[in-house]
Order: sequence, then structure tokens, then C-alpha cells
Amino acid sequence: MSDRIFRLLERHQKLDDALRRAQRRRWADPFEVARLKKLKLAIKDRLARLAAPRRRLSA
Repeated sequence: MSDRIFRLLERHQKLDDALRRAQRRRWADPFEVARLKKLKLAIKDRLARLAAPRRRLSA
């Protein structure tokens, strides 16, 4: 596993923990929850792009 993928996975996990904490609060801020979800999804998309086989462009 590359260092870049490891750092993205680590950040994804930290965002997941922060999201769970934010949702558990009595008065959860819906904008904060949405922001964390959006960041988490962006990292998931980056990981998917890194894991996908690269296609060669034909000339």
C-alpha cells in the first residue's frame, strides 16, 4: 500500500470518527454534519480513482 493511499485512508477514518461524534451531539449542527460527509465522500472518490486501473489514451 502506498503512503498516499495510507494517508487518505487514515484521514477518511478520522473524518468518520468526527462525523459520528457530531451526529451524537444533542444539538447536532446539520451544516457541520453535511461538511464532514462531503469531505469523507471526496476522499472516498480519490481512493477509488487511485485504485482504478489506469486507461491508456490511444493516439
